[in-house]
Amino acid sequence: MEILVAAAYGLVFGSFYNVCICRYLSGESVAWPPSHCPHCEHKLAWYDLIPLLSYILLKGRCRYCGRPISPRYPCIESVTALVYGALFWKFGFSGEFLIYAMFSGLLIVLSGIDARVMLLPDKFTLPGTALAIPASVFLLGHGWYDVLLGAGMGYGGFWLTAKFMELRGKEGLGYGDAKLMAMLGALSGFQAVPLIQLCAVISAFLFAISTRKTNSPFAFGPWLCLGFLMQLLTDVRISV
Repeated sequence: MEILVAAAYGLVFGSFYNVCICRYLSGESVAWPPSHCPHCEHKLAWYDLIPLLSYILLKGRCRYCGRPISPRYPCIESVTALVYGALFWKFGFSGEFLIYAMFSGLLIVLSGIDARVMLLPDKFTLPGTALAIPASVFLLGHGWYDVLLGAGMGYGGFWLTAKFMELRGKEGLGYGDAKLMAMLGALSGFQAVPLIQLCAVISAFLFAISTRKTNSPFAFGPWLCLGFLMQLLTDVRISV
C-alpha cells in the first residue's frame, strides 16, 4: 500500500516534471503563464490536469480544440510513478528515498529534454553535480574519496571519448553526457560507475536495434539515467 502511495506522488511530481521540460523547451517560465494547450493556448482547468487520468478520460485530445495531446505527458508521469515506487521499495520512507527521489526528478527532466532536442543543459547538470557531491557525502554517507573519484571517472571517461570522436570528425557522445555522468558518479561512487555505463550502453544498443536507429543519432542521456537507476536498485559494484 505504501508503495502505491509513493507511486501516486510520483504521478503528481511527474506532471510537474512535464511542465519543467515543456517550459524549458518553449522558453517560458515554470510559474507563468498558467497551464494551457500548446495548440489553441486555451487555459486548462484543474480537471484537465489530473495526472494520467485526464489523458485517459480525454482520449488523448484537448478538450477545447480536439488536437492530439502528446503521449509524452502520460509517459513521463508513468515513468516517475514507477521510479518513485521502486525507490520506496528499495529504501522505504527514509532520507535516502527523499534524496534519490529529488535527483531522479532532475534526471527525468534532463532525459525528457535530451530525448526531444539532444541537449543536456548546463543549467541543470552543473548545479546538479554541485549538489550531488555534498549530498552524497553528508546525507548518503559516502566518503569524499569515493564521491570525488566517481565524479572524476564519470566525467573524464566520457570527456575523452567525446573529444576523440570530435577530433575524428564523427558524431557521437556530447560533452553534456560527460557532465551528466559526473553527477551520476558523485551520487553513486566510483565503484558503481562501470556498471552504470555498461547498463546504459546495453540499453541504448537494444533500443537502437529495436527501433532501427543504428545509423541515426539519438540521445544517450536517458540511457545513462536508466543505467544509474538500475545500478541503484541492484546495488551491484565492482570490488577493489
